[in-house]
Amino acid sequence: MKLKQGSFLWYLYLDKIYCLLSVRNVKALIEYFHLLDVHCKNTLNDVLFFHFLHHVTNLNRPQIMFIFDMLDWNAVGEIGFDQFYMLVCILLSHQNHLEEQFIYRHSRPVFELLDLDGDLRISLDDFRLYSFLFNIKKQELEELFHDFDITGDHRLNYKEFKLFTIFSIDKYQERQKAEKEKKYPLKKSLQTR
Repeated sequence: MKLKQGSFLWYLYLDKIYCLLSVRNVKALIEYFHLLDVHCKNTLNDVLFFHFLHHVTNLNRPQIMFIFDMLDWNAVGEIGFDQFYMLVCILLSHQNHLEEQFIYRHSRPVFELLDLDGDLRISLDDFRLYSFLFNIKKQELEELFHDFDITGDHRLNYKEFKLFTIFSIDKYQERQKAEKEKKYPLKKSLQTR
C-alpha cells in the first residue's frame, strides 16, 4: 500500500515518536474532511470513502471496502472524523515505515479495530484481512500467533496483543540501531575505546 505522490496526505507530517499529527495538521485534516463530506452530515459514506482512498492510495476496491467495514464498527454505513483520523494516521505510519511504532503507541485502538466481532479476541483470519495495513507478512503473522497465543485458543486477547506490540517495538529499535551502526561504524569503534 502506498500513498499517491502529490495527494493531500502526502504533505501531512506524522510525529515519529507518538505517531500523531500536529495540531496544525489536524486542523487542515478537519477542513479536508469537511470538503469530502458533501452531505454535510459530519460523516463519509462508503461511496465517498471509496473515492477518497482510491484517489490517495493504490489500494484496490476489496481492500478499501474491508477498511470501511473495519472502521464502520456499528454498521451504520458511515464513518466519522475519529475513524477518518485513525485511518490517516495508519496510512501515514505505513508511508513512513512506522507501523510497529504506531501499533505500539496505539495498541488499544488498533486491537479494537481488529476485533471484528467484539469478543475482545483477534483471530488469525481477522488479522490476515488487515495485515496489509500494517505491513505484516504472512510468515510473521503466523509466528506472532504461535509465539504470543499464551492461552492456546488460537486467538489473541488484549494482553497477548500488547506483548506482541512490545516485542515488535523492541525488534524495530534493534533494527534501527543495527542500521545506524552499519551507517556509522566509526562511532561504534570510538565508543568501545
